[in-house]
Amino acid sequence: MIKIRFYIRFTTKFGQSLLLKTNIPDKEGKFTEQTVEMRCLNETFWEYSIGIDEKIQGTIHYKYLLKNADGKLSSELYDGKTIDAGKITAEEINVIDTWNFEGQAENAYYTAPFQEVLFPPQKPFTKPQPYRGSTHIFKVKAPLLAKNEVLGLLGSSPQLSEWDTTNPRWMSREDNWWTVKLNLSNEVFPVAYKYAIFDGKTKGFIRYEDGDNRLLNSGNKKSVTILHDGFIHFNTPWRGAGVAIPVFSLRTQKSLGVGEFTDLHLLTDWAHKLDLRLIQLLPINDTSDTGSWQDSYPYNAISAFALHPIYLNVELLARKEDAQVIRTLQKKRRELNKLAEIDYESVLEYKWKIIRELYQLQKNELFSEEAYRSFFEENSGWLVPYAVFCSLRDKNKTANFRQWKQHGIYDRKAVEKIMEGKNKLADEAGLHLFVQYHLHRQLKAAVDYAHKKGIVLKGDIAIGVSRNSCDVWMEPSLFNTDMQAGAPPDAFAAQGQNWGFPTYNWENIQSTGFEWWRRRFIQMGNYFDLFRIDHLLGFFRIWSIPVTQVDGVMGRFVPAIPVHINEFARKGISFEYSRFCDPYITDDILNELSEGFAGSLFPFLDDNGDGTYALKKEFSTQALISGHFGNAEPTEENKRIKSILFYLVSNILLFEEEGSGGQHFHFRIGIENTSSFRHLDGQTQYQLEQLYNDYFFHRQNERWSDQATDILRALKASTNMLICGEDLGMVPACVPEVMYQLGILSLEVERMPKQTGWEFFNPAFAPYMSVITPGTHDMSTIRGWWEEDREKTQHFFNNELQHPGLAPYFCEPWINKAILIQHLYSPAMWSIFQLQDILGIDGKLRRQMPDEERINVPAIPRYYWRYRMHLTLEQLLKEKDLNTEMSSYIELSGR
Repeated sequence: MIKIRFYIRFTTKFGQSLLLKTNIPDKEGKFTEQTVEMRCLNETFWEYSIGIDEKIQGTIHYKYLLKNADGKLSSELYDGKTIDAGKITAEEINVIDTWNFEGQAENAYYTAPFQEVLFPPQKPFTKPQPYRGSTHIFKVKAPLLAKNEVLGLLGSSPQLSEWDTTNPRWMSREDNWWTVKLNLSNEVFPVAYKYAIFDGKTKGFIRYEDGDNRLLNSGNKKSVTILHDGFIHFNTPWRGAGVAIPVFSLRTQKSLGVGEFTDLHLLTDWAHKLDLRLIQLLPINDTSDTGSWQDSYPYNAISAFALHPIYLNVELLARKEDAQVIRTLQKKRRELNKLAEIDYESVLEYKWKIIRELYQLQKNELFSEEAYRSFFEENSGWLVPYAVFCSLRDKNKTANFRQWKQHGIYDRKAVEKIMEGKNKLADEAGLHLFVQYHLHRQLKAAVDYAHKKGIVLKGDIAIGVSRNSCDVWMEPSLFNTDMQAGAPPDAFAAQGQNWGFPTYNWENIQSTGFEWWRRRFIQMGNYFDLFRIDHLLGFFRIWSIPVTQVDGVMGRFVPAIPVHINEFARKGISFEYSRFCDPYITDDILNELSEGFAGSLFPFLDDNGDGTYALKKEFSTQALISGHFGNAEPTEENKRIKSILFYLVSNILLFEEEGSGGQHFHFRIGIENTSSFRHLDGQTQYQLEQLYNDYFFHRQNERWSDQATDILRALKASTNMLICGEDLGMVPACVPEVMYQLGILSLEVERMPKQTGWEFFNPAFAPYMSVITPGTHDMSTIRGWWEEDREKTQHFFNNELQHPGLAPYFCEPWINKAILIQHLYSPAMWSIFQLQDILGIDGKLRRQMPDEERINVPAIPRYYWRYRMHLTLEQLLKEKDLNTEMSSYIELSGR
């Protein structure tokens, strides 16, 4: 019988305990997963012992769990802790472990960007040693070793070379662990030791790990001690810089009126020249819903898996024998590339014309290719339904499948039958298979090229999908189609935002093991090394707007613990349903809104006979009002009336929770901005504010934290991409802690401080596990921001840049440069800049008008996403002064 003792250093709080989860073998040698309670030896040491038959062969896997006083469990991140039963011959095995905290920064280095591109595994330096004769097995993780760097072990005893750096105990890499097996049975304990880095070619000493010596206290001939020492100690974390730009914004001599996947090759060359290590893109999924410029919005995908056809380089598809098809391409290229911005509809119209002709010429040959068949088999689960969905969309002239005469309800067998047919519908579906295959090839080639240059790609996973998407068509139970996702009012959108996406039915999604989301992450992992989760806050709670309303201000957070009707009474508030839950409309309010011309509003109102009015039933929601005015002449008067009616609908204080029988209520956000609130007496206002603040800022935190932790931990486990959260806006107090615990990078923006009372966020205070940036695609560039608010600019100039006197009216190149340098020296893991902001440091290269550089304005619901860089990447590569200057800043900052 072999006795195995598990020891772990861990400091617990009162009421907490540690559990061991392992596949303990029984007497017959059958490995069965069990979770057992450990024994507390002292304040920092926990122990558990088992006995196994010495004849048992196999690998024992294990990890540790923390049990809180309330019974909730949290786990360390599994890092491959194992015991090779049968290979270790000893009477006793002592395992001394280190808890692998999931949020520890070093765990990020085992994700795809680091392990596959920035610090890929090297060829083995030494072969793993045999177990025979070993009394101690040292294991440590060192994910950031440079090329040809290896580890050695040195210490105070003779077997550890007595700190002789010319004769270390060489270590070999086994999975994620650097390991060495030694016989220390004749040593005098305790023994001090350290891990050190060496040049694997010259075997020369480079440096010791940082910090105090490690200490080994015991050992004997009859036992084997396994030390899982966690991470090698380095006090200098890795930092990198990157550039952010949408694919559609790229411009090269070869592109066709819009950026294409093939343009990423030149962007990679330019990034490499500047020592940038990352390229960040916006979502690249197909958004072809209406067939108009409104589909330029990249976050409204009709498929969470398909790529957008606009990014296809159609010239590359043409063979020599297809030359006649692209005979007009050069002329069209010159025409479209002369435009300062993207003509979305013209580009797509021309591309689809070329694609359709090439498809008819190539389809028979393509569908028999082995590479295509392999692509089809790997992706058929989403690819076939998507292709059929697109053909049905085009046949019915709408993506709104609820309006289709046939196939409006998804049926897998019916879809397969269409795909196998010999008719026009099947041929149209084949066209979309053709397009997706070539998009995949062109993007994959660009990704592989970037990786060879040591550059990683960061994607963007949208929080939602279009309600007219293939995903909603296929799996409607995963979505709440009677609701719309959005965002509450903020500095960028006074009425909030309504994105139009259906919200998620997390209960149904969780019942499938998050299968749809897992597939999304796997698909994204085909092209990206890390990704930004758009609106990460939506995993905690989503801003949910009924489809009967239009403005984001008419939404509320879901899930949310409501206010019970009795809570109003306890606050001394006289609760009157119609006063709090219905639009509050009086003559004074009408005159105030209409500036004395209220008569034009009366046709939309019923007189309640008590000095108040109610909206007529046919105008009781914003959707009904919008429908009415959608058919009316768009005069200034009609626009004014519509705007006032929208306000009146929102002039409420509470939403009743559906199905609560008038017992539960949710606050409308920003009640203090409503005339309904202003017309209350001061005492009622005060008491309502107390409830309001509790509702939004206190009572929800635990529930939101639990939901997000469950969802994000499950999703994180399905991918090895590094996850970055977009955690801007109205951030609940629980968000930073959840992100910290899960090791998700935060987003820090200088002009959007998360700290109460701060006017700006200083990049020097950014946490390491974060991305720091001067601005995102939803914001103006540095130059545009500088001109937006003169007072803020002056404060920034004096307090943040620490320059005295009057701030320049325009953002001169040196100011733009100073802001970039601020960010480069930040402790954040990644410093990422919009390409426009990099160009901003050169007065000759940047655009004359900064407002022409903006990608999106969130306050405009139907914005045309058409920004395109004004220089070609070929030109940019030749700009020696800019490239040398920016490269030197990056090098000097240590990134």
